[in-house]
Amino acid sequence: MRITSIIARYLLGLMFTVFGLNGFLNFIPPQPLANPLATQFLVSVSESHFAAFFFAIQLLGGLLLLSGYFVPLALTALAAELYNILAFHLTLAPATFQGLWWPAYCGCWFSFSTAKVSRASSPRSLRRSHKLAGGPGERGERSPVF
Repeated sequence: MRITSIIARYLLGLMFTVFGLNGFLNFIPPQPLANPLATQFLVSVSESHFAAFFFAIQLLGGLLLLSGYFVPLALTALAAELYNILAFHLTLAPATFQGLWWPAYCGCWFSFSTAKVSRASSPRSLRRSHKLAGGPGERGERSPVF
């Protein structure tokens, strides 16, 4: 299970790093879109330089996944990116949706597999560790915020 989550993290990190860099360096040529609304949307996003924000988030999230630091933050940022990518392909370019199932699957699986790690810092476990450390709850006082 641990090896599978590491492989999924590296695949997502590599994918988002490559496509984030592609937004700035354009080493993968763009494919022509059949829907004129999709073309108009991409032109307006790129000419307003709003696409640079998307590519920067993809690049940063991919690098964070590859490095292993701030993985929950990277997954949160990339979940929003993945939602926007899926929404674009479902609504404006449904013919190009074929190859998008595996990044969505890897992202969902990896985020659920790392939920075990995130539960260690839940309010309930913090309350438990606070009482063990001799916090205010030990002498019958009210515990702050927890």
